[in-house]
Amino acid sequence: MAAILLLWDLVVRWADYPTFLLPSPTAVATRFVAAWRQGILLRHTLVTLREVFGGLALGLSTATVLGYLLAKSRRLERLLAPYLVASQAIPVVALAPLLVIWFGTGSLSKVLVCALTLFFPVLMNTIIGIRSVDHGLVELMRSLGSTRWQIFAYLEVPAALPVLLGGLKIGVTLSVIGAVVGEFVAADRGLGFLVNLARGLFDTPLMFVALLTLMTIALTLYSIVDHLERWLLAWYQPENH
Repeated sequence: MAAILLLWDLVVRWADYPTFLLPSPTAVATRFVAAWRQGILLRHTLVTLREVFGGLALGLSTATVLGYLLAKSRRLERLLAPYLVASQAIPVVALAPLLVIWFGTGSLSKVLVCALTLFFPVLMNTIIGIRSVDHGLVELMRSLGSTRWQIFAYLEVPAALPVLLGGLKIGVTLSVIGAVVGEFVAADRGLGFLVNLARGLFDTPLMFVALLTLMTIALTLYSIVDHLERWLLAWYQPENH
């Protein structure tokens, strides 16, 4: 990180770029402090965080439940899979304007865009994770009189957890992208709106501040899931082939 910042500063000094084209790290840091003191950065960050967490809650719950049902029913998968795959041919950035028209310019449309962005990867990871459970262990539990709930709670969830948490890592990073895409289309608040505002004002340091804040949010969410994975999978030892 220190090397990147040093190289960045040297490039700006050597090429003598104007601030509106490429600001120096010092200019970005100064703008960050100013935006924080004015309350601009915190206000827009909180809006984006609410949209991200709302999209995560909706997208993860829907994708996990549907993924489990598809993993357990081949007939349901054959029925729904073509439509789910076809829906991925529509870029979310092209679908976002429709969601804004249907659900307004408030937070709901951004939450939906966020949820749609992470839905398919989490869905596929859920299907793969549940189907990776050893069928012989399932039969063993059934022979011992285990109920469907016991098989789910004590076998399927723990066995699929490595894959499920891998999908969650993808989902938390995509959720930030989804929220920003929704804010780009139509918003009067949020970090995506702040990027658009800074671009219109040629306030490139503020644009860098918003982008670095988005990166920080994504890295923080990823780190939280990574620590959760280490805690939940302390028992897990992957097979060496």
